[in-house]
Amino acid sequence: MRHDDVAVLLIRRKKDPFRGLWALPGGFVNENEALERAAARELHEETGLSGVRLEQLGAFGEPGRDPRGHTVTIAWITYLVAEVSAVAGDDAEEAAFHPLRSLGIEKVPAPGELPSRARKGSPVVRLAFDHDKIITAAYRRLCRTLDDPRRDVGFDLMPPRFTLAEIRRTYEVVFDRPFTAQKIRKQLIDRGLIVAATHKPATKPSAQLYRWNRH
Repeated sequence: MRHDDVAVLLIRRKKDPFRGLWALPGGFVNENEALERAAARELHEETGLSGVRLEQLGAFGEPGRDPRGHTVTIAWITYLVAEVSAVAGDDAEEAAFHPLRSLGIEKVPAPGELPSRARKGSPVVRLAFDHDKIITAAYRRLCRTLDDPRRDVGFDLMPPRFTLAEIRRTYEVVFDRPFTAQKIRKQLIDRGLIVAATHKPATKPSAQLYRWNRH
């Protein structure tokens, strides 16, 4: 999360094709290399990020997505509670987090909502290959996970403990629409998705800490 948007880690490509454009970190699988290991290696080589939990997102292989030839990409996703320092390396000229809605992707609506576009006045980041489709799929996965975080015990977008105001803001940012306090209670507390993180209630309801109910 970054202020009023979700942050996406991208790299600026050092080589052709699409030299100079922003893209998701990635590369080719080595011979006899497992897919997850390849994803973790490329992530570390191009951004310096390591030790994260990777989850397979899907396969992307439409003809024409790569000018070098028919290439199939196996995409992986991870969530970070806090922004980390990214250090560009290997084929990356630069590595940085970008607000999701600065990418100009029109197909990232919340369910039942109108398509979200880049924030008014924000520069649009040009993406290489079909990485707009991959990011769209990642965003939709995030929305499904937030609808019921118990599906994924490793989901980690919030600190271990948080207030209702903090989780409410997260839902508003991700879904790009307002959530009333009553709605967030109905969405999370009444469904048993979050529970009080302390045995003794806080003096002020606004200071009460909660956690995901995964046990």
